[in-house]
Amino acid sequence: MSKCQTALNWMIVFWLGVGTQRLRHRLASLQGLVALASRLLDVQESHCWLDGLSLYILGFLILIPSSVTLMQCPSGHTLCSDCKSKVNNKCPACRKEIGNIRCLVLEKFALSLPLTCRYQCLGCDKVLPYYGKVKHEAQCIFRPYSCPHPGSECSIMGDVPNLLAHLRESHKVDLQTGSTFNHRYVKQDPCSVDNVCWTLTLFNCFDQYFCLHFEAFCLGTEPVYMAFLRFMGEESEARNFVYCLEIGGNGRKLTWQGVPRSIRTNHRSIRDSHDGLIIQRSLALYFSGGDRRELKLRVTGRIWKEL
Repeated sequence: MSKCQTALNWMIVFWLGVGTQRLRHRLASLQGLVALASRLLDVQESHCWLDGLSLYILGFLILIPSSVTLMQCPSGHTLCSDCKSKVNNKCPACRKEIGNIRCLVLEKFALSLPLTCRYQCLGCDKVLPYYGKVKHEAQCIFRPYSCPHPGSECSIMGDVPNLLAHLRESHKVDLQTGSTFNHRYVKQDPCSVDNVCWTLTLFNCFDQYFCLHFEAFCLGTEPVYMAFLRFMGEESEARNFVYCLEIGGNGRKLTWQGVPRSIRTNHRSIRDSHDGLIIQRSLALYFSGGDRRELKLRVTGRIWKEL
């Protein structure tokens, strides 16, 4: 945010009557105001005690949904529609009944304020009108990624470097270098397929990172095995790459070629759409050879960049 815009936001806040006692130690940045507003909302018995348009402006700064409207009581005190229900339709300032009268002038004024993306600290420099802020943030390329590990309901989010460190340290995922790979999957009891069993391997090539998934699950009542690749980045970048997977044995082989999916797409969605190399258990056992009492699959492949 520019210095002029930051100054304008502070002037608006002071003009709207937010007490200087509460803000004097939080004037370093707009983020300080957002943190303060969030804390005030939490400590005031689950509703807002900020008077007038200050409530609405602060609500915008901490991302009140675009469907929320600004209501006013007979005395002219304003409150957002979400907070109205939290105070049982009683004005926190004068305790009069809050009806369904909207303050359209102040709504339009609030909507005219340009706002920065919530992911500004991660590199996004967009300045947006409020009506475009929610849509932009839902698609912002700087928003954090979810942990791509399929074996746990991991809640960690972050950028690619942080996720790489997390995967290696917390999930003990191997990292290999190069655009070709040779992945071996062994299962002692191939007749027992828990829904879902998986392995994950990281690859570094072309200055990018990829996740190779190998999963065993039941497709209906039939146990199957599936391998697919995900790209640690945006879908638009993933389309610059192509990969192929190959599995075989006993003089036969099965090959798959496709485009890696972004880790923005959940691995379950990719699995359920069958966007990868799928092997039925009977064929997997045939590829394993021997007495078919042990599953031994070797998945080879390579990644290349489209010109």
